[in-house]
Amino acid sequence: MNTKEIVLDLCRYSDEQEWFEFKENWFEQETLGEYVSAMSNAAAFHITI
Repeated sequence: MNTKEIVLDLCRYSDEQEWFEFKENWFEQETLGEYVSAMSNAAAFHITI
């Protein structure tokens, strides 16, 4: 599955999930890095329960 197919698959969800959400226009690298780290931790937690 390529990136485009993954994004289109995620767009089929009716709501955001605790392990993904869409953002746009994030230009501050440090803030984006912290956010990605937090989302990664949430996804890892979701998988382990």
